[in-house]
Amino acid sequence: MPQFVQFRLPDVGEGLTEADIVAWQVAVGDTVTVNQNIVEIETAKSLVELPSPYAGVVTELLAEVGDTVEVGTPIITVDTDPGGPAPDGGASDSSESTQASGEQAPAGEADETSGGVLVGYGTKTASATRRPRKSAAAAPEDGATSSAGAPAGAPPIAAAAPASPAQPRTTPGTPAPAQAPPSGASERSAHVLAKPPVRKLAKDLGLDLNGVPGTGPGGIITRADVLSAAERSAPENYVKHRDDDRPWLDGGTVSANGRQTRVPVRSVRARTAEAMVASAFTAPHVTVFVTVDVTKTMRLVERLKGDRDFADVRVTPLLIAAKALVLAIRQHPMISAAWDDETQEIVYKHYINLGIAAATPRGLIVPNIKDAHRLSLHELAVEIANLTTTARAGKTQPADMADGTVTVTNVGIFGIDTGTPILNPGESAILALGAIDQRPWVHKGKIKPRWVTQLALSVDHRLVDGELASRVLHDVARVMEEPSQGLVWG
Repeated sequence: MPQFVQFRLPDVGEGLTEADIVAWQVAVGDTVTVNQNIVEIETAKSLVELPSPYAGVVTELLAEVGDTVEVGTPIITVDTDPGGPAPDGGASDSSESTQASGEQAPAGEADETSGGVLVGYGTKTASATRRPRKSAAAAPEDGATSSAGAPAGAPPIAAAAPASPAQPRTTPGTPAPAQAPPSGASERSAHVLAKPPVRKLAKDLGLDLNGVPGTGPGGIITRADVLSAAERSAPENYVKHRDDDRPWLDGGTVSANGRQTRVPVRSVRARTAEAMVASAFTAPHVTVFVTVDVTKTMRLVERLKGDRDFADVRVTPLLIAAKALVLAIRQHPMISAAWDDETQEIVYKHYINLGIAAATPRGLIVPNIKDAHRLSLHELAVEIANLTTTARAGKTQPADMADGTVTVTNVGIFGIDTGTPILNPGESAILALGAIDQRPWVHKGKIKPRWVTQLALSVDHRLVDGELASRVLHDVARVMEEPSQGLVWG
């Protein structure tokens, strides 16, 4: 007989308590296999794809796109024996197991079948209120999902059977004005082909999808269709927020007069804000600055770009700055430390996990290169490239951002001379690399055009005094000014 099991949101690392549902990769009626990715979630630190621990047929999606779900909450129901015989009475719904009905699984069974146990996830349970059961009919093949995949706040919809392009869905007409849908519109829109993000956008703009002609495959309504309809129906209220020109407005709600868009603060940006506030008002910051001639560093960068041993990596001044910081810390290892408020101890770390601040569409994140002090210059270049590529793709894992010791941030790529960077929580220092420009500089008694930059080092003044900070920054500047000094210290 059918066997219904639920997959509970696991803790994917670092003791996280909740995550946002970003996108379902399966729909009701889909067949899934073990380890097939079924949902993309956004934690406080990264985007993570969760694999299915079960093989079977999806019968319910218990969380909607945009929902914030606590760890341990059921998010999907799978029938692991869809081909099994139905019990007497024929009604499959009445034959659901205790797991699907929300009751506690029998002792000894939960540990083996609970979705909260995945390799590397650990275990954690949380009480959760079961959502009412929705239809388990198959979702349309043309990209439309079930009502459980709809965004938060969207009207409940039933899963619809696949629709042929030749079958009339609605009669296309002039889009409805930007107002609340009339009575019964939610029920009619259940059969409109549109993905959850498109339904959410239509709801935010006050559009009834029944009046929006679909131009996508099989008549599915696209994001462009909704934006076009909104512009035609109420141009004075319309604010563009297409992914290619205003991505920061994505997921926001436009005000009635079109002059504002409110975007919920979620996940990475929210946690970054919390961490920065905590860091700024917990650790007393001191920043030291130095202006340095980096002409020889620029020559080295150009030389390495033509070196066949570095042909597979991108060589930039950031690479040299990162290596210089590692070498300076090896000269002054006491700066690799952390302040433990709970125990009132200073924790000295005999390793360097070098963080690289990466600006991503989801906000600033700081993954780190483990044991950077053991890497050659080429190996460091490879790690920086992999780290930044993964971060910008939103695939950085929580473990990659844990246990950092010091960070480098490159504000120079934005044309900024320098700044006063805020420490990454749990670290004692952060180096800012400013813009590198040609400036008039006194070199060997003559004014010459030289490549010059400014470096800024912020430290936690509870455990790093001004002398130590100055010595570390001075040594970073020495390597940037004369890269051969790295051979002496390396």
